[in-house]
Amino acid sequence: MTTTPDDPTTSSPGRPPVVDLATWQAARDELLVREKAHTRAGDAIAAARRRLPMVEFDPTVEVVGPDGPVPFLDLFQGRDELLVYKHMWYDGAPHQGQCEGCTTMAWNVKDAVYLNARGVSFAVLTTGPWDEVAPYLDFMGYTQPWYSVRGVDEPVGGEMGRITCFLRDGDRAFLTYSTTGRGNEPVSGFFGLLDMTPYGRGEAWEDNPDGWPVIGHVSEGHPATGRQACWYWRSDADGNATWGPTGRPVPQWTRPGATPEETLGRHGSH
Repeated sequence: MTTTPDDPTTSSPGRPPVVDLATWQAARDELLVREKAHTRAGDAIAAARRRLPMVEFDPTVEVVGPDGPVPFLDLFQGRDELLVYKHMWYDGAPHQGQCEGCTTMAWNVKDAVYLNARGVSFAVLTTGPWDEVAPYLDFMGYTQPWYSVRGVDEPVGGEMGRITCFLRDGDRAFLTYSTTGRGNEPVSGFFGLLDMTPYGRGEAWEDNPDGWPVIGHVSEGHPATGRQACWYWRSDADGNATWGPTGRPVPQWTRPGATPEETLGRHGSH
């Protein structure tokens, strides 16, 4: 059963208009046409992606993991395909000072069983020295394979903050695809879920109706925190979004012993 106000064209400020179910369904069906077109466009892009050329590189280059140096070819774990996330690293920073964006990526691929079942291996690469990376992995509780690519050139090392795909053919290896920025969003399903909600992500770039509320809050030193991209990726112990001295990348608060710290990044600042 649904209810409507005496005047269905009115509603509380900052909220969608209230209508009857039939009117809502008609609007929903109209949007569904656009959603299906968007899905098909994505399928066409994926088809083009599968037709990209590839670049061969030396798969014997060594990366450093928990057992010391190993050849990059080992990361395939006997499978033909490998997907990696390249995690940024701030040398000498405490756990809470590591990249909050990369934390979202690594945290959302804590289990790659579906990739593995499809014949795709997964690993996280970072430029951090292994003696810093290892305790960070212990703190975060990560079980996926991580490796340090410090000093290793592209396509294995190089620029971080990327999703990169590789193909193996026996003892040969090839770079097939790489993306960064918003191209990384498929890893973090919460983006798509927030996009389905009435107030979205609460970021300034979004196209919202007039009078829509500003989600988030104003943080000292960051007066537009509630509207900046990714403003909710850090929070304090009470879950309040903040990039101040009590903030951590949000998933870190689930870890035992996580406490506010004053030093958030390199040289005492983020």
